[in-house]
Amino acid sequence: VLYVDADACPVKDEAIRVGERHKVAIRFVSNSWMRLPDGELIERVIVPEGPDEADNWIAERAGKGDVVVTADVPLAARCVKAGALAVSPTGKPFREEAIGLRLAVRDLNTHLREIGEIRESGPAFTKADRSRFLNQLETTMRAAKRIAEDK
Repeated sequence: VLYVDADACPVKDEAIRVGERHKVAIRFVSNSWMRLPDGELIERVIVPEGPDEADNWIAERAGKGDVVVTADVPLAARCVKAGALAVSPTGKPFREEAIGLRLAVRDLNTHLREIGEIRESGPAFTKADRSRFLNQLETTMRAAKRIAEDK
C-alpha cells in the first residue's frame, strides 16, 4: 500500500503515477475532502479534525512492505519503526539510522521559530524537488515490493 499524508502534499499526482505503475493501492489520508482523480487503486480517507488524526491513521496501518509519503518527521519515524519505507515530498528518504537526527533537527528548528530566532519555514518547493521525489519514490516502491515478497 502507498499511504500519502495528503494535507498540503505537493506531489499527489506523482504519487498516483508511480503507485498505478506498480499496481498498488494508494490511500490519500487527510482531514478534509480533496479533489483526486478517479481510479480503481485510489482511495480517499477522511479522518476527523485534529492535529494528528491523519498521522495516527497512517501509523496504525503502515507496516512492512508499505510506503509512506509525508513531510512529517514524527509520522515518518513511527512508520519506519513499524517496518514501512518513508519518503518526503522533496525526495529525501527517511532512514532508520538517521531518523533520530532528523527529529532532533526538527525539534530545534521548531524551538528557534518559537523564540523568534528564525522566521521562515524553509525553502520553497522546486521542480528539482519534484524530480527527486519521482526518482526516490520509484526506487522506494521497488524496495517495498521486494520486502513484501519476503513477508
